[in-house]
Amino acid sequence: IGGEELAALNSITMNIYQGEFAALMGPSGSGKSTLMNILGCLDTQSSGVCRIGGVDIGTLDSDELAELRGKRIGFIFQRYNLLSTLSATENVALPAVYSGVDKKARLDRAKSLLADLGLPDKLENKPNELSGGQQQRVSIGRAMMCAPAVVLADEPTGNLDSANSHEIVSLLKQSHTKYNQTLIVITHDESIALQADRIIAIEDGRITRDEVNRK
Repeated sequence: IGGEELAALNSITMNIYQGEFAALMGPSGSGKSTLMNILGCLDTQSSGVCRIGGVDIGTLDSDELAELRGKRIGFIFQRYNLLSTLSATENVALPAVYSGVDKKARLDRAKSLLADLGLPDKLENKPNELSGGQQQRVSIGRAMMCAPAVVLADEPTGNLDSANSHEIVSLLKQSHTKYNQTLIVITHDESIALQADRIIAIEDGRITRDEVNRK
């Protein structure tokens, strides 16, 4: 900025383990989104090392990063990011299209996921025919489509009321427990963070708190 170099993340050192549920907290501009983008292989660090499953992502090219994302990581966003022209089933099935899964197999799995998420009667609905809570359930189904080892949820309840927020977090925790997934939730909401196994707070690009949630 004006010739001044800004470190979005500075001296970050941490491990997140398979099967852990971690909440990443911090104010706007703290660096948590940059950290999420690196953990999600959407960006690579300018220095240092980030390993996912033992692989240093800084050594991968864009195609290899895309392959790692597709096979190991599921994403859930605050604004859902559903495709408006596709049905709920088609939105959930979309990641499997890129993985080359047979059409019938991917649609069958998508329908099963939506049923598990409480939407068996919304299979053909487009996003504009669903409530916010229902759209977020569809996005959870999409994230789970390829059975990822890691799920990154960026403010997944930010657009929802308290009742829907509670249900969404419960669904994420159920999947995390059932499939031993690593669940990383980026949130401003202390009540959501307190449901995690571990709370990591970041401010000005540095970790200010990293502790097991005794509650």
